[in-house]
Amino acid sequence: MKKILIVDDSALMRRVFCDIINGDGRFQVTDKAVNGLDALGYLTKNTYDAVVLDVNMPKMGGLELLKELQKRKIPAKVMVASTDTTEGAKTTMDALELGALDFIHKPSNAGECRVDTFKDEFLRILEVVSESRSPVTDKAFTFDNLKKTRQVVELARKHSSVISTNKIVAIASSTGGPKALHSVITKLPANLRTPVVVVQHMPAGFTQSLAERLNSLSEITVSEGKDGETLEKGHVYIAKGGMHLNVDMKPGGRYVLRYSDEPAREGVKPCANYMYESLRKSGFDEIVCVVMTGMGADGTKGIVNLKNAKKVHVLAQEQSTCAVYGMPKSIVQAGLADEVVPLEQLAQEIILNVGVN
Repeated sequence: MKKILIVDDSALMRRVFCDIINGDGRFQVTDKAVNGLDALGYLTKNTYDAVVLDVNMPKMGGLELLKELQKRKIPAKVMVASTDTTEGAKTTMDALELGALDFIHKPSNAGECRVDTFKDEFLRILEVVSESRSPVTDKAFTFDNLKKTRQVVELARKHSSVISTNKIVAIASSTGGPKALHSVITKLPANLRTPVVVVQHMPAGFTQSLAERLNSLSEITVSEGKDGETLEKGHVYIAKGGMHLNVDMKPGGRYVLRYSDEPAREGVKPCANYMYESLRKSGFDEIVCVVMTGMGADGTKGIVNLKNAKKVHVLAQEQSTCAVYGMPKSIVQAGLADEVVPLEQLAQEIILNVGVN
């Protein structure tokens, strides 16, 4: 059985999580910590398959623990239990940037944690996190990489006259995606010649915070896409959590975002397959599909269907740089990948494929 560490200052919540975890034959709670400082002691001495981490705790909170783990280079596969308030969503983004792999929004009432819908989702995320790669040091923000990105932008500018201006970039990501998107989006220039649409598997209430965080750190404009919004070049649109994103072509070559409320597909909502398939009837000369870290196979069927109708160029994130090599692996095994690219080089490949103004 996989060993789990629970970190929560609430004795009741620790008991509820223990009951959920120990009630599943795949996992066993081997230690419980009452705050981050207590957990640091356990993590210094022991290894765990996953850590379930609360955020707001006395003495040392969850974010402080994640910072300390990074500082000490202690690998830990962390699942954050977060509230779904606006402030909670911002804190969750902080945790994901600091190395947490995924999160579940925790009900304020412990009794609600005992219902099957919560227990099933909790165990699904715990399984994904326990099977993920341990977080690695992010190489995306060094001055050397920034310099290389600037060189790529200049190279793309020189060759942009021979690159079609009628393209779109469509990105799909899941577990490990927020941190991976951070690595890619923050290196895209404001004068990118195409719009970028992104499906990141996240519930409603969290994608707005993700978009705001990325926008504050990026040259390119980033926002949560609004229904009916016209797509503009040099703009990244994050799909709203809990809805499926579609790109709709209007007369005169104008494109707008549309949301639909069909049931979850591939077990997720938003689902990248809907996004890719919505581009089949578009007038774009080429769709650059980027499939990044995540569990499952979302994106594969959508790109297969899209390739039957349009010219497509597919970038798949390279295995060693993925938190979970599920979605890109499915793309590669299906023979759909035109390029297999490490995370730190994905932005450069996007720029070279679509050009800059």
